[in-house]
Amino acid sequence: MDWNALKVFIAIEQSGSLAGAARILGVNHSTVFRRLNAFEQQLGVRLFERLPTGYVPTPLGEELRDIANRIDGDFSDLERRIAGRDVLPSGKVRLTAPNNLAYRFLPDYLAELRQAYPEIEVELLVSNLEVNMSSRQADIAVRATRRPPEHLVGRKARTIGWSVYGSPIYRERHGFPANLDDLDQHRLIGASRDMQHLPAFDWLERHMPGCVTTRSDDLVAMSWLAQSGHGLALLPDDQQRPELQALFAFPPGQTSDLWLLTHPDLRQVERIRLVMRHLAEAFARDDRL
Repeated sequence: MDWNALKVFIAIEQSGSLAGAARILGVNHSTVFRRLNAFEQQLGVRLFERLPTGYVPTPLGEELRDIANRIDGDFSDLERRIAGRDVLPSGKVRLTAPNNLAYRFLPDYLAELRQAYPEIEVELLVSNLEVNMSSRQADIAVRATRRPPEHLVGRKARTIGWSVYGSPIYRERHGFPANLDDLDQHRLIGASRDMQHLPAFDWLERHMPGCVTTRSDDLVAMSWLAQSGHGLALLPDDQQRPELQALFAFPPGQTSDLWLLTHPDLRQVERIRLVMRHLAEAFARDDRL
């Protein structure tokens, strides 16, 4: 049985007319008339007596009214429960983030979140790949990008610069370049696979491909290669740590925007809104970035 047909029946029974039911349902008079006729034909019975004073349930219609009102009450209760959970700071939030942010920054941020909202459960998915937000693979994505996908909404948490990084091991062996002009005299760590499309590594491939002695398709791996003395690395400043020294900005004017993104249908869900706000504030005040 079609639930929409039951809703039409309930609206007519409550209002006593097709016009009244149309107002309740937000449809036109002819739609109510057509749906009622189709419902009665489906059941093979008349549910209302058409009287000059209005529509009055038949004995069978009165039986159906009692059952339909119970069903309607159950649906209303379900809607309230779902809506109530969405406006409460509780429930599961699936969060996806690149590995460096997931390892170094998010654990502290999420510990603070747990203190403030103990009923929110965060599932952290570590990935640099785009996930399907429509199928709820993730509720929130933390991504460094200059152009967020148009089908998602969110807020920019901050801008992250890029720099040339080197380690004490490399400095002892080769010294550090004084500026960008000296960079072509040094060993460099380059990108492979999809990472080569990032602006910094595209610049490197066009200007100094012969200086690249080691490659990786992961920024965290590049940072550890640099720390071990394999070469100088071009890295976003979220990779900085005491074992790596930032020498100078590179390439000139290169930055990444850090975004918190979600599906438009989820942005008003209270737990997701709270997590996004908390993360945005945490990223904005973190002096490690």
